[in-house]
Amino acid sequence: QVQLVESGGGLVQAGGSLRLSCAASGRTFRSYAMGWFRPAPGKEREFVAAISWRGGSTSYADSVKGRFTISRDNAKNTVYLQMNSLKPEDTAVYYCAAAKIWTMHATDFDSWGQGTQVTVSS
Repeated sequence: QVQLVESGGGLVQAGGSLRLSCAASGRTFRSYAMGWFRPAPGKEREFVAAISWRGGSTSYADSVKGRFTISRDNAKNTVYLQMNSLKPEDTAVYYCAAAKIWTMHATDFDSWGQGTQVTVSS
């Protein structure tokens, strides 16, 4: 497993942008697919975005497609979530997670960070 620490959350007005970072410990970061999740009504963790081991594949929830971009820097053991055109409904605690397989299901992710709060005001 890897240890994950998120940062970059905060308060922003609707239409604004934030970039979340997730720093991973250990030398095995590049062997993990990475994802971002947030709580949603009826779901403990809702899928937001995922990126494959080398960054060649990405996937997004329909609700964020075209507004959010996931990326990673394996040299820095860090994954990012660039969030643009933020909406009040994006308000949530955002968690990054690591998985040994390519998946969008929260139950397949082995390691989780503590979360970072994003608040979007209207």
